[in-house]
Amino acid sequence: MKIDASELKSEGKEVIQNLADFIKNKTRADVNVESRIINASIENGEISKKYLRVLVKKFLHKSELKEYYRVISGNEDTLRVKEKKVYEE
Repeated sequence: MKIDASELKSEGKEVIQNLADFIKNKTRADVNVESRIINASIENGEISKKYLRVLVKKFLHKSELKEYYRVISGNEDTLRVKEKKVYEE
């Protein structure tokens, strides 16, 4: 599974690394960070996309970024963290 966190770059590189560490602690998976894409894989199975989405949402809530970002489905095995559009009245 891949997580495209390229829109989190405005928050800093440490946020992307903290997200990778959070996923690694919760799933005990092999997590690699390549530029702004996080790859998570387990040797003897597969991480469900739904569970990984919940973990990313929890991380955004814990980091107080939930109001500004959301998690959407990308390709077959990809999740994307996108910035929410804010409309002014």
